[in-house]
Amino acid sequence: MNFLYQIAVRFYLLAARISALFNEKARHFIRGQQTVFPYLEDKLDHQRPIIWVHCASLGEFEQGRPLIEQIKKDHPAYQILLTFFSPSGYEIRKNYDQADYICYLPIDTTRNARRFIQLVRPKKVFFIKYEFWFNYINLLHEKQVPLFLVSAIFRNEQLFFKSGFRAKWYRQVLKKVTHFFVQTEASGQLLSSIGMNNYTVTGDTRFDRVAEIASNSKQLPLIEEFKNQQRLIVVGSSWAPDEALLIDFLKQDRQTKVIFAPHEVKESNIRRLIDQLPVEAVRYSQAEGKNLRQAQVLIVDTIGILSSIYRYADLAYIGGGFGVGIHNTLEAAIYNIPVIFGPNHLRFQEAVNLKEVGAAFSVNDSVELVPMLNNLLEDEKLRAKITEKCRYFMEQNLGATQQVLEEVFNIL
Repeated sequence: MNFLYQIAVRFYLLAARISALFNEKARHFIRGQQTVFPYLEDKLDHQRPIIWVHCASLGEFEQGRPLIEQIKKDHPAYQILLTFFSPSGYEIRKNYDQADYICYLPIDTTRNARRFIQLVRPKKVFFIKYEFWFNYINLLHEKQVPLFLVSAIFRNEQLFFKSGFRAKWYRQVLKKVTHFFVQTEASGQLLSSIGMNNYTVTGDTRFDRVAEIASNSKQLPLIEEFKNQQRLIVVGSSWAPDEALLIDFLKQDRQTKVIFAPHEVKESNIRRLIDQLPVEAVRYSQAEGKNLRQAQVLIVDTIGILSSIYRYADLAYIGGGFGVGIHNTLEAAIYNIPVIFGPNHLRFQEAVNLKEVGAAFSVNDSVELVPMLNNLLEDEKLRAKITEKCRYFMEQNLGATQQVLEEVFNIL
């Protein structure tokens, strides 16, 4: 099985190199792979010990970020090396100022893992949520470097919990993790079912991150002017299927304000949305001097302000639920407002939990969405009840970061 794994990793790298000929994301990945070792050889300074934090992509970074920033605050003797596997994480956060070093993770060959760990010489390692790289984990275990999996979540259908040779091999990888900090009790029970009790249920560190974001949210005068004390729906990280549902709503409602913040802000996508809307829309980048109080739709054609826009919403619709999966629901829920999303949300524990407590709702089409929006917008008592449910839920889930670090530095 080890041999097959090594072959599969090399085939992945070959496929990435071929894709790089015509795919920009693959080109970033290959270039990043080529620059890792020269970067580390040039930049690493071992006068202070290094903690290595690995995040597959941007979503995992949002879970790892509170961990990094708390380490920098409470344990300044350590340096932080932050690695990404995906270009969508590295390219956006390569200038993050709380990490001492930032690079791609070299693909998981035996040679790369050995060279990387010999260069970095980490004292502690944190992998965020889903990362299970055999050669890295094997070598860290061999060198007795503690490895912690943070904000981990497991499901019964994962290979670790199946029968057969492949499942047994993958379980051996898990057994080399020093300690698991899992999001749910169910995840812990799954680990126990295969004889692994080295876990703590701490929840998701993203709750701490969104709470911090909310406490530092920016005032946005253009959004305030647009809202004008009227009801406002914020459609965050939307894709075309999500927008189609809200367009059906706008055809029936000419009073409620709607802000679209598309997941892709490239010009062709913004133009497509504008052309499909039943009312005239104002673009955020061109809003200065426009009569925003009279406008019904605002399109955010820039990045970096969505989390602050949610503070003005009466309710939020989160995009992605008709594609690969919904985007960040917690950024909106931290403001204690009702949250709505599409059907593809079951892999996102926070969304499932928000639904369970009655603070979030899923829809399959506009036939379900339109009456739901009308009900939520018109019934202030209902929204007040949801606000309380949401506030309690968010408060109950804060503190994972501190719990993880207390155990890592004081107990384990």
